[in-house]
Amino acid sequence: MKITINDVAKLAGVSIKTVSRVMNNEPSVKQATLDKVTAAISQLNYQPNAAARNLASTRSYSIGYIYDNPNAYYVIDMQKGLLEACRKHGYELLIHPTNAKSVGIVQEVIDLVQHARLAGIVLTPPFSEMPEIAEALDSIGVDFVRIISGSTPSPKLTNCVLVDDFTAAFKITNHLLELGHTDIAFLCGDEEHSSSGERLAGFKAALTKRGIQANPKYIVPGSYSFESGVKGAKTLLALGHKPTAIFACNDEIAAGALFSARLSNVEIPQQLSIVGFENSPFSRQTWPPLTTAHQPNSTIALQAAELLFRHARPGVHLANTEQQPVFIPELLVRESTAVCPATRN
Repeated sequence: MKITINDVAKLAGVSIKTVSRVMNNEPSVKQATLDKVTAAISQLNYQPNAAARNLASTRSYSIGYIYDNPNAYYVIDMQKGLLEACRKHGYELLIHPTNAKSVGIVQEVIDLVQHARLAGIVLTPPFSEMPEIAEALDSIGVDFVRIISGSTPSPKLTNCVLVDDFTAAFKITNHLLELGHTDIAFLCGDEEHSSSGERLAGFKAALTKRGIQANPKYIVPGSYSFESGVKGAKTLLALGHKPTAIFACNDEIAAGALFSARLSNVEIPQQLSIVGFENSPFSRQTWPPLTTAHQPNSTIALQAAELLFRHARPGVHLANTEQQPVFIPELLVRESTAVCPATRN
């Protein structure tokens, strides 16, 4: 027999309205009452029906996640973190893939929010970096949280989770420099993603700190795809003066670069070191495994959803800079990097 909110109220010795207030995370509920209701929900394994709650209430119990990202691993990790938070708070998650370059993308987002009666939405790049999307959501009074590339919380940004791509890229480049590499190439991701620019900036800053000028021929435009890595590495390996290391803007690009090097009979890492970014399965499925930066996408998404739920609670007001957790991807050294051939004894 299906457990209902009436059963929870009876076991906890409170009214149905009180159970509803607890489930809605209303801040006015006393701790003792919260503990009783939470214990009853846990004991009965009560699972609220979000669709029914949406229909019965003026408040929505669904949030949205829209994305335009070719990396399936990134999308899956984001969904995992968002779903974990939704289950914890009794919400449903609406997943909506779309084309960020579509002429009518702003109206599409507004229609999605209004037709699905979303309580809020989590924006990932490139949507989180499009001011017109934020302005449109503000205009219709919908809560949203943005996951964006950045290193320093700022009062000018509201409801953001920051990923410090700059610092992580600096550390990756410094790792290559410490191995004796000075001829280091950079394979770019999509230019419309701020992460691409931040990672390139971190790369250049590390070189500059060592008094090294970035070689323009070694910076190759591209996109976040395996094919782009193959093409970019092919271009680099055709140069008269070849790089001894390649920093790829993500693991998928790095895997493509490694594949291209193999086709050219270049040994990794004996002749060429390759690094990626994000620590996706691509970094562990290549041989040798890729040195990379671990970006905890599920945790980042979980934090974004928690921030969204916290912001949406009545009576809760946080300072802007308190709403900006910062994640710095961690350097993971694996077998795809080695001492520069020119510096070996």
